[in-house]
Amino acid sequence: MNAIELKDIAGGALQEKAQAAIEDVIKNMQDPNTPWKNKREVLIKLKFIQNEDRDDSTCEISVEKKLAQSKPIETKFALGKDLETGEVIAEEYGKQIRGQMSLEDYRTEQVIGEDVVDTDTGEVVGKVTDFRAKEA
Repeated sequence: MNAIELKDIAGGALQEKAQAAIEDVIKNMQDPNTPWKNKREVLIKLKFIQNEDRDDSTCEISVEKKLAQSKPIETKFALGKDLETGEVIAEEYGKQIRGQMSLEDYRTEQVIGEDVVDTDTGEVVGKVTDFRAKEA
């Protein structure tokens, strides 16, 4: 039998569809929102349907891909009840409760290179000392 090059089938359409499916699989593998362990796959199907005289055939080409689904997003809610009205309360929260102050809210200095700079005035207010460095 003569060799049939897969890259030439249907004027290169099989190659294009397979390449696009492989690119989608690689993108899905690099997506941090999908589980790393799930297997992905590309399935190329060639279905041959012949005529009764067995001298002609139609080939149906399909390229399917199986990707990993995105992981669900999680959040937390504090639940409570207003004792006076009986109204149920749900408040979403993250690493800190909404409205709660953090140390970053009070920071007025920023380290730029080895200088400590006051973010309000732009003045250098000190130097960063690397205590890990050995003294000569």
